[in-house]
Amino acid sequence: MAGHITALRFQQHTPDRANVYLDGEFAFGLPAVAAARLRIGQFLSDADIARLQAVDAEEKAYDRAVRFLNFRPRSQAEVRRHLAQAAVEEAVIEAVLVRLTEHGYLDDAGFARYWVENREQFRPKGARALRQELRGKGLDSATIETAVGQLDETAGAYEAARPRALRLAPLVQADPLAFRRKLSDFLLRRGFGYEVVREVVARLAEELTDDERLMTNDQ
Repeated sequence: MAGHITALRFQQHTPDRANVYLDGEFAFGLPAVAAARLRIGQFLSDADIARLQAVDAEEKAYDRAVRFLNFRPRSQAEVRRHLAQAAVEEAVIEAVLVRLTEHGYLDDAGFARYWVENREQFRPKGARALRQELRGKGLDSATIETAVGQLDETAGAYEAARPRALRLAPLVQADPLAFRRKLSDFLLRRGFGYEVVREVVARLAEELTDDERLMTNDQ
């Protein structure tokens, strides 16, 4: 494929890329910033072309990873899997991960904090469930424990259980054991610990009982 550059043209639909023509024939595409270093008439050996194509492969993989990260923060393992599924070579993946980390796009500790805080705010879960989720994201044990260690599990369990408790409120008087069982099962499925579940269920049962008494007295 070696030859002299006869044309450098921006791609019509992707203006940040350019086409390189050797001896009058299209040879390969490049990021425009890389093509800007070339000149008409320059001779490219096979080794030169291989080096430029390696640069292009890395840029494509980097752009793919950045787009993947645009949806939400990701762990390093998630990005690695995403690129591997796109058949990106391992050496290119490693280079991209280094760049993403240097540019602040990848931070497993920050990702773990984000995940726990997001769960606390929108879908509270217990420490056990969060550990399982974070392990699934490829995080190491130390990173997981640091993030989960900031969790107020009792507060999260209360927030998660309160809407369900309100729907189960008729059972508080009619069948208190069924109320406690159903609410406990709900929280246990969310990964909350037994002691936390026992405390929160008792608290909600008491609150709903008090509310029922107030309503009765008002009548």
